[in-house]
Amino acid sequence: MKGGGLVYAVGVGSVLALLTCALALHESPQDDVKILQVTENYHANHHLLGTAAELRFKKEYPTRAEYLHRLGIFAKNLIRAAEHQAIDPTAVHGVTQFSDLSEEEFEGMYMGVKGGGGAAPWENGVAAAEELDVGSLPESFDWREEGAVTDVKMQGTCGSCWAFSTTGAIEGANFIATGKLLNLSEQQLVDCDHACDAKERRACDDGCMGGLMTNAYKYLIEAGGIEEEESYPYTGKRGECKFRPEKVAVRVANFTTIPINENQIAAHLVRHGPLAVGLNAVFMQTYIGGVSCPLICGKRWVNHGVLLVGYGSRGYSILRLGYKPYWIIKNSWGKRWGEHGYYRLCRGHGMCGMNTMVSAVMTQTS
Repeated sequence: MKGGGLVYAVGVGSVLALLTCALALHESPQDDVKILQVTENYHANHHLLGTAAELRFKKEYPTRAEYLHRLGIFAKNLIRAAEHQAIDPTAVHGVTQFSDLSEEEFEGMYMGVKGGGGAAPWENGVAAAEELDVGSLPESFDWREEGAVTDVKMQGTCGSCWAFSTTGAIEGANFIATGKLLNLSEQQLVDCDHACDAKERRACDDGCMGGLMTNAYKYLIEAGGIEEEESYPYTGKRGECKFRPEKVAVRVANFTTIPINENQIAAHLVRHGPLAVGLNAVFMQTYIGGVSCPLICGKRWVNHGVLLVGYGSRGYSILRLGYKPYWIIKNSWGKRWGEHGYYRLCRGHGMCGMNTMVSAVMTQTS
């Protein structure tokens, strides 16, 4: 076998029967994964093998010991998925491409927001957004339908979610200002941005080790702008800064933080474009689809940066009490995760702290 690797199909027997129906409800197309999702013991010859008839994902591991270690984690994550399903009954939880990663590994590889969050808006010297009229908001809204959102991207095993959240917000703002949808460079932020938060000096942008969207805006204002993905492509690891000012595609003029009121968040979303958001991603490791509305989800520990692109009015129903609204969130874990790369989260409850770290960005048009 090439590379000396041993291939093991993870058989879970009767345990998977608990999740078979959930998995059958959701099918995602395979996308061209350029940044591989791997464990810390990865080497070049060990890769995702694609779908499996029984659990959709096969993995290749270098040794039997590693396989047994991952199988143990997988078994624990099956239990976690069942627990998440009980706590979050309006979503579907089960086996994902992250089911062989421990909670600590998953957070280290795929999260990356620093500075926490909290029950109150940021107070870090950044201008707060003006209050908008919410009386005329549409019942549902989706910036994808307007052409303001690029394809779902893949951050790989790099804690750079903050960079993808940042570029998503800028891509949307630039589209609204110019009518052009550009694919902007996360790698520039990973390599070159070292900006720190004004109040939390330890919350500095640090490549694959994490960062903050507001820090990234500050860096881009000072640097003079951001390049396109084509001129500064993503590698999934931190490298030497290769930013070229003459290649700047979009310039950032200013940014604001949005109040925790979710009606205000909706108004700013509709008025200004997709918003950068931080949230607690505890339920996302096992998420397959549906509207996530867990009975319990900590609001003070915000660890993942995403992009808010829209909202809907009739997403889920609890005990036949009528359909409830939800947020539409773009993630950066590829199209094979969630609903083709998207996450739906119930609206109106400050769920998982999604209303505590929201920002809008403005771009220069000349």
